Amino acid sequence: MSDSSPLPPVRLHSEAELARAALSTPLLERAARLARWAGPDTRVDAGGSLVEDQLPAAAGRLGLTGDDAAAYAAEAWRVALDSGLVEIADEESGTVRAGEALALLTGSPHEVLTVWLAALETVLADATVPDLDDLVDALEEGREIDFASLDWDPEAEAEFLDGVLGNLYLLTVSEDGAGDGPVPLPALAASMIVPDDMGEPTDDVLEQVSDAMMRLDDQFRTLEPIGLVEYRPVDEALMADADEELATPVEEADVSRYGMVCLTPLGAYGLRARLMEAGFEAPVVGELADKGADVLLDGTAAFGPSAALAETELWLSRHEPLAGARELLAAARGADAGGPLRRLRCQQALSLVGGEAEPALREVLDDPELGGLARVWLSERGAAEVPAPSQDLVFWLTIDTVAAQLAAEGNSEELQALVEGLAEQHSGFFAAAWRVEHPATADVLEAMGRLHPDKKVAKEARKAAFKARSQQGG
Repeated sequence: MSDSSPLPPVRLHSEAELARAALSTPLLERAARLARWAGPDTRVDAGGSLVEDQLPAAAGRLGLTGDDAAAYAAEAWRVALDSGLVEIADEESGTVRAGEALALLTGSPHEVLTVWLAALETVLADATVPDLDDLVDALEEGREIDFASLDWDPEAEAEFLDGVLGNLYLLTVSEDGAGDGPVPLPALAASMIVPDDMGEPTDDVLEQVSDAMMRLDDQFRTLEPIGLVEYRPVDEALMADADEELATPVEEADVSRYGMVCLTPLGAYGLRARLMEAGFEAPVVGELADKGADVLLDGTAAFGPSAALAETELWLSRHEPLAGARELLAAARGADAGGPLRRLRCQQALSLVGGEAEPALREVLDDPELGGLARVWLSERGAAEVPAPSQDLVFWLTIDTVAAQLAAEGNSEELQALVEGLAEQHSGFFAAAWRVEHPATADVLEAMGRLHPDKKVAKEARKAAFKARSQQGG
């Protein structure tokens, strides 16, 4: 992902809801219990880990049994230490005491989330560490360790996981993405491996995707207990032999057997915080609700329709209909490049306002930039005595509307249909359109020339664009 442009806005749950979710995550809950359990007799080694003979008691405190109980207890202790729930009291004796962060778990929702974010960083770091069972066995047996054989680059692993989580965030918050639904693990792996311009992936690329899926399977299993994701692991039946290459996902009808991952509301909060820290612009729906109408219209310019609607509804809920309509109309003016899209967002916002706003719309009927949308609004509500627009106003409004759609959607299918409709409904459209005194006239006509499938009509549009540029002195 590039940090040169803002990410789509995310809809976050309230901090109170997120804090409750954080406190109920298995890993933070275990870490907090161990922090409250630790006392003067608790001993740690030089690295801060519980000494081995204390792990059974820690596991018992957590109600853990089985072969992995000690490992889970050690993991919870590491989270407690790294997030400040416990701290080393005396390094020489290896004693511990409650950390300052422990009190934050009973504080404000923001304080709880601060602790959870610290715990998340620990788990993310753990998730990038490969399986070191062979290394441990070698140490216990006194064998020489071949570090090169581990094939582990910590920075590269962290960068890979960050990229995957960034793509998962994008798929979750984008309007045409997964939303609250799960994402197939093969798709996430492929998003990091397969080049965008590659048609049919090569066998080598497919093998890389399979290897990445196996890494991600382990990593998402590690990340689920901290509440970042909900994860359905890869079906064990697909891996009869750990060394056998995973079957190619596209050959299997039930893609869910290859793993499905979903970002939780808490996870969306956590990833946004990390993205912001990394320098990305990651807006949140609701951030503009207490700002001026100018900030609202400019801010929602890059939003998708659904997010723009939600943001606008929040803004309108804080304004009286008439006063809000007047503020929106005033903010929609302007001959700058962003003007058309501001007016489109204004028109969309006003469609949510009731009849109380009518005086504001009548006040701008003679405004050259706002008179067209005012007539549309009044006519749609069956208002009386709406003056008919002049031919010049109709053409100006048409150019403004197409310019706004270009800015909002680019060369979309919807815009192409609009262009075709305009050319079909108005036989002399291009002969008149190039004369329209609008800053975007030439750009709109050029776009119509690109988008119209009929070569003859497209040529007319390009000629009109040339005339418009000549008229503008460009």
